[in-house]
Amino acid sequence: MSGTEALNETHLKISFTQFVVSLVQSAMVHLGEAPSPETGSKGMNLEMARDTIDVLTMLKEKTEGNRTEEETKLLDTLLYEIRTKFLTASGSYQRR
Repeated sequence: MSGTEALNETHLKISFTQFVVSLVQSAMVHLGEAPSPETGSKGMNLEMARDTIDVLTMLKEKTEGNRTEEETKLLDTLLYEIRTKFLTASGSYQRR
């Protein structure tokens, strides 16, 4: 197996949970809750955060009936938390 094939095989083995967590981490960066991996600085981009939340919501709808109980609990919990943080961030952003 070549290095490229091994790399491609490694990328294909991402779990549903890892994918969901990576999307939530991205939303946290866009909400200014976590530093950007590229720059190390925090910044807020509510439009990108909303888009990421919309992707998570779509993922929840499209995978209905195909998730384990643990995956469903994780997705529901993380969506609740990230939506709450979005509402808090958008409310404080509008008051500026």
